[in-house]
Amino acid sequence: MYRRSSEGWVEVICGPMFSGKSEELIKRVTRSKIARLPVQVFKPQLDNRYADAEVVSHSQFRVDAQPVETSTDMLRAVNSDTRVIGVDEGQFFDEGLVEVVDNLAATGKQVIVAGLDTDYLRRPFEPIPSMCDRAEYVTKMLAVCHRCGGPALYTQRIVRSDDLVVLGATDAYEARCRMCYDPTEPEQPDLGLDEI
Repeated sequence: MYRRSSEGWVEVICGPMFSGKSEELIKRVTRSKIARLPVQVFKPQLDNRYADAEVVSHSQFRVDAQPVETSTDMLRAVNSDTRVIGVDEGQFFDEGLVEVVDNLAATGKQVIVAGLDTDYLRRPFEPIPSMCDRAEYVTKMLAVCHRCGGPALYTQRIVRSDDLVVLGATDAYEARCRMCYDPTEPEQPDLGLDEI
């Protein structure tokens, strides 16, 4: 059984791609490190876009992270003296992550999870929505729409694929506002914005 403690809590940082979720996670765990709190950061093993053993934001902020396959593997890897746990790309973990994070918070850990709350079709991307229901703090991030510059709350896939998970960055996805999001056009024309 887990020891109950009032010191633990759960924070979720969610939103579309390119909204700064990983960057915010890195900032929060870095502040804890500066305060000399024992910190561990985890990421899903399948996400090796920028580095194998680091969380790296699109703007190249980075922090060391341990890649794990499942939420159970993460739970087993948490050190007893760890006070703050960061988890990036939470949507790539199994749904057991919700219970694992709940249990860690109940033992006095501060757990910060970053991830997409919706997929490229605007459907709930579990386990992040369920985790939001149980979190003490939820930060909903917005990106800048790649098409019009407005507030973007959706992730638009710009390559043709029916797979739920397609790893990529600006080569495969764009942030889109409510008006510019269009799931009927899976391949979007290049606007030539890279040359600006």
